[in-house]
Amino acid sequence: MANIGSYFSISAIFIFSLFTTSPSLCLAARKFLSSETDTKFIKTWCDATTYPDLCFVTFSSYAAEIQDSPKTITTKSLFVALNSTRSASKNLTDISKTQGLRPRVTEALQDCVEEIGDSIDELKRSIVEMDETAGKSFAFRMSDIQTWVSAALTDEDTCMDGFSETAIDGDVKANMRTLIEKVAHLTSISLAFINHYAGANK
Repeated sequence: MANIGSYFSISAIFIFSLFTTSPSLCLAARKFLSSETDTKFIKTWCDATTYPDLCFVTFSSYAAEIQDSPKTITTKSLFVALNSTRSASKNLTDISKTQGLRPRVTEALQDCVEEIGDSIDELKRSIVEMDETAGKSFAFRMSDIQTWVSAALTDEDTCMDGFSETAIDGDVKANMRTLIEKVAHLTSISLAFINHYAGANK
C-alpha cells in the first residue's frame, strides 16, 4: 500500500511539474478552462432567446473573442445579423433578375429586397450607436438601438409575409422562406441580447 501511495504522490508531483515548467502546457490548460467558461456565458445568454440552439451554434465559435463580455456579445450579434441580412439581400436580388419570372413574383421579390435593404440600414445604425460614447446617455442610446433592431425584424417579417401571399413554386418559396427566416431569427437573437444588455445596465 505504501508503494501505491508513493506512486500516486510521485505522479501528482510529475504532473504538477509539467504544468509549472512547461509554458505551452500551462497555456493550453488555461485556454481550455477559459473556453469552458466562455461557452457557459454564451449558453446562458442564448438560453434567454427564442432560438437558443441556433444562438449557441452561431456564437460559440466566437467564444474566445466574446469571453464573458455583455457588450461584446451584443455587438457581435448585430454584426452577425447584418452579415446574414446582406447575404440574403444579394441572393434575393440575384433571384429577382432571373428571366421568365411572373410579374407578381418579381414584384414580391423586389418588395422584399427593399424591406431587407431597410433592415440593413437599421442594423448598421445600431452598430454605430453601440460604439458611441459621447453625447446621449446609455439609456437613450439603447432605446434607439432597440427601436431600430425591432424595425429591422419587422421589415424581415414583412418580407416573409409577402412570399406567403405570392404564387411561387413550392421549392422556391420554401428556399426563400428558409433564407429570410434565418435572417429574422438572428435579428431576433440580437434584439434579445440588446434587451438583456440594456436591462442589466440600468
